Amino acid sequence: MKTNNSINRRSFLTKSAVAGGAAAGSMLAAPAVLAQAPLVIKMQTSWNDANIWQDFARDYATRVEEMSGGRVKVDVLPAGAVVAAFQVLDAVNDGLIDAAHSVPVYWYGKNKAASLFGTGPVFGGSATTMLSWFYEGGGQELYNELTQDIMGLDVVGYMGFPMFAQPFGWFKEEVNSVEDLQGFKYRTVGLAADLMAKLGMSVAQLPGGEIVPAMERGVIDAFEFNNPSSDKDFGAQDVAKNYYLSSYHQASESFEFLFSRTFLEDLDPDLQAILKYAVEAASTANTAKAMNRYSADLQFLQDEAGVTVRRTSKEILDAQLKAWDELIPELEADPFMKKTLDSQREWVSRVSYYELMNSPDYGLAYEHYFPGKIKL
Repeated sequence: MKTNNSINRRSFLTKSAVAGGAAAGSMLAAPAVLAQAPLVIKMQTSWNDANIWQDFARDYATRVEEMSGGRVKVDVLPAGAVVAAFQVLDAVNDGLIDAAHSVPVYWYGKNKAASLFGTGPVFGGSATTMLSWFYEGGGQELYNELTQDIMGLDVVGYMGFPMFAQPFGWFKEEVNSVEDLQGFKYRTVGLAADLMAKLGMSVAQLPGGEIVPAMERGVIDAFEFNNPSSDKDFGAQDVAKNYYLSSYHQASESFEFLFSRTFLEDLDPDLQAILKYAVEAASTANTAKAMNRYSADLQFLQDEAGVTVRRTSKEILDAQLKAWDELIPELEADPFMKKTLDSQREWVSRVSYYELMNSPDYGLAYEHYFPGKIKL
């Protein structure tokens, strides 16, 4: 919980910065520099400065500053600047930072239901489908119920940037069957850990910055993180050469923009709106940047780093779906999780039907113009 001193300090800083312009108009003797002092929002991410996702957070900061006419500045800090990567939810709740850029699965250890907001069962909806569920299908109300009512947290969260499906990951040797996976020590996070355990692997949940050192020490012998750019930047290609794309373990995730509710509600309505809708603006910018960088870095991994890139086999994908089938009844023993999963199934059943029925076969068109490039 925040102390009164913490709340009052925020209130004073917020109202002083935002009201500065009006005050200057009635107090001509006041120095102009005071009227121009921006409100500085301290936002820590769960990423290091080298990760492309830190650029994504800075995209958000740029848009907030420009949309507010310089009245608000977001100070984007990397993981570890104030707290560890998995601790940003607590830090926002406790008032150590004003905001965070992370993913709900990183607080899975506090409540398993966190994983349903991006890294839960894949019913056939993409990350775009599930981001739409968050805003139009009741997901945000369920998220608020979990964080504010069930967990009693002083936070407000918005989702942005529907991530591309996460690769199955990095392996030292080929893995084509479920039998090939038995006994692997594998890094993943959230419910994906339960999923991979059902496939015969033992799982370690590690932040991104700890993955390669753990691989080098033999703590793990296979892993996934998220995308070609992040994987390349922390040196995945130096510890494994077999990279498997496509998987059902985390195929519908988006970023979480977390704010202290006390801090947010103390702002004037127009600044609250800017912080909220800048998430949507950054989401579009992040998607464009990801398309550019992820594809270029995947090409680098193949052409210059000696990595063999494959799609995950149908046998393993089928096994993942069967593993989800086993996990879902276990999750639904919790009433809130059942309510959330029911909401997601209802949304995907209707929305993905439209998406899949309406979508042409882009693969067919790609093969027509770039024959033989995709090798399954």
